Amino acid sequence: MGVSYPPEPWDLHGQAVASVFLVPVRSLPAPPPGTRVVSVAGRAVVTAAFFRYEEPSPLVYDEVMATVLVRRGVRPRVWIPWIWVDSEASRDGGRALWAIPKDLARFDVEPGRRHRGDGLASVEVARTVGLPGRWPLSFRVVQRRGGRSVVTSVRGRLRAQLLRTSWTFSGPLSLLAGRRPVVSVRASRFRLLFGRG
Repeated sequence: MGVSYPPEPWDLHGQAVASVFLVPVRSLPAPPPGTRVVSVAGRAVVTAAFFRYEEPSPLVYDEVMATVLVRRGVRPRVWIPWIWVDSEASRDGGRALWAIPKDLARFDVEPGRRHRGDGLASVEVARTVGLPGRWPLSFRVVQRRGGRSVVTSVRGRLRAQLLRTSWTFSGPLSLLAGRRPVVSVRASRFRLLFGRG
């Protein structure tokens, strides 16, 4: 019997930690059709992030991912080549609805302090500077399905803090190992509407 998942859009609530890294473009797989990797002196903009989705989200689960900034013409897009969750429903829904290649992993989390995805990544965080207000967020995710691209809208709001972070990476995310983040941010509270509605 298959696992059921919610229809889109997913009204997601929770918290996240994200750091931006610069990685040689040559170390990345080919991006989705019709897109090009955005590069700075031959280096791509790669963001590693842990998300914890909490009530009243339609699914409650942990997630780790690494995204790449790409463009379609002059329009920026977010591409998610690597992503793991601890929810079969999230995995199946992400793949079916938006062509996001989610796999399963186990997580150990102390919210706001430490996140670990077994065999993938871990991060320890220290709060530095809180940013005032709630920040709007709007972007599009682009993924590959067969020989075409699937584009999904994401919009929402978050409360953010700038952080110091200490990351370790292994397995499929080893391309980030030993690199220092350009900037790190914690979303202490976010709401994201993922997909069409």
